[in-house]
Parts: sequence; structure tokens; C-alpha cells
Amino acid sequence: MIDGNAEQDATGHAVRPLIPVVVFPGSNDDRDAQLALESLGADAPRVWHTDEDLPAETAAVVLPGGFSYGDYLRCGAIARFSPVMRAVSAFADGGGLVLGICNGFQVLTEAGLLPGALRPNASLSFVCRDVALEAVDAASPFTSRCTEGQTLTIPVKHGDGCWFADDDLLAELEAAGQTGLRYASGANPNGSVGDVAGVLNAAGNVFGLMPHPEHAVDPLLGSVDGALILGSLVDAARLSLAASV
Repeated sequence: MIDGNAEQDATGHAVRPLIPVVVFPGSNDDRDAQLALESLGADAPRVWHTDEDLPAETAAVVLPGGFSYGDYLRCGAIARFSPVMRAVSAFADGGGLVLGICNGFQVLTEAGLLPGALRPNASLSFVCRDVALEAVDAASPFTSRCTEGQTLTIPVKHGDGCWFADDDLLAELEAAGQTGLRYASGANPNGSVGDVAGVLNAAGNVFGLMPHPEHAVDPLLGSVDGALILGSLVDAARLSLAASV
């Protein structure tokens, strides 16, 4: 699954960027994210939430899905105070690539690294199924392997995945191209305003999405469309690493 045109090291092998996966108490998709990233050509060590620093040569960071701190108070509201989040925030502020998946998306909104908020699903029920998505923007570091308007099939599994922003903020984000991923028409599983499934920060280096791309990288799971998202991140991390050398 590694891109044959990827940056190579002195031995002719594709450079494997370092993309740590942060683990909070209650994370349960960290190993899935780790395995998916490694299959796509990255090194993805798991980093514990009490670590105060990210590993040296970190090229990108992933906050995985799960139920950090049991989703007490609000999903992600406690995890955002973990020591590692100070390092993640500093990394993002410096232009580093950060991806939040499901609970990781919730953590990023609670930390103020992404706009909007995640609320309980409109159905007030937990939803777990494949959903159809539309890649709104193929120019971001997280969707570069997609084509604009491409339909992707990636599973969701959440109870608090309804992304909310008021009308003014939604219009501002759409105009700025920050709503990078949308549920296809009629496929919105949670009531997210504007059918938004994923959003970018203003700088375009932080992205959060509710669907789980790490569960859609193997044909045995029914779809490999998640590899387009995670593979885009690996590509961007590899380029970032090469530019820093």
C-alpha cells in the first residue's frame, strides 16, 4: 500500500515518517490506528497520555477513537487536560499535522484546536455502520489521495458525533474550505449541521472526523477507502519530514 513515488532514503527505501498515536485511558482504537498507519508506510508508536513530550522527529500525530476517561462530563473534556495535549497543541501551533478520529475529534474541539462542538446524536442512539462520505476538498494534507467530490465508504461508531456550529460559523468554515469531509446526501448518521463529517482548522494542518478510516484499510473489512485518508496523512508527513532535513 506504500506509494511507489514516495520520498526515499539513501538506501532507496521509502521514508517511514514517525506518526505517534496518543493513548488516553479509555482509548480503544489506538492499536487499529497504529496497524493501519504502519501498513501505509509510517512508524506509529503509541504514546501515553501522561507523556509531556512527543517523540523526537515526530512528523504527525493521531488522536484515536474510544471513550477517553469514560466520556465523563463531555466526550474529550477531560482528555484535553492530559499532559500530552500541551505537546500536541504546541506541535499544531507550529504547523505540525494532527488528525483526530472520533473521540480524537472530540478532544481536539474541546482543546480549541478545531471549530465547533460534538453533541449527542440526533437519534440519541449509538450508531455503528458504514456510511457514504463526500470528499469536499482534495487539496488538504488529509485528503490528497482523494478526488474532489469522490464518494468514500467508511464506518462510524459513536453516540456523540453530531457536529454543531451556528449558521455564521458554518458559513464561514464552508467559505474557507474547512469542511473537508461531508456525509453524502441522505447518509448523515447523527444530525451534524451541514452534513459535516470532518473539519479543518484555519491553517489546514489539524483535521478531525467522526468516521473511522483505520477500520477501512483492508478489503476483508469491506472497504479500503480509509486508506485514502490515512495514506494522505502519511504522504504529507513524509513530505514534512523531507522538508525538515
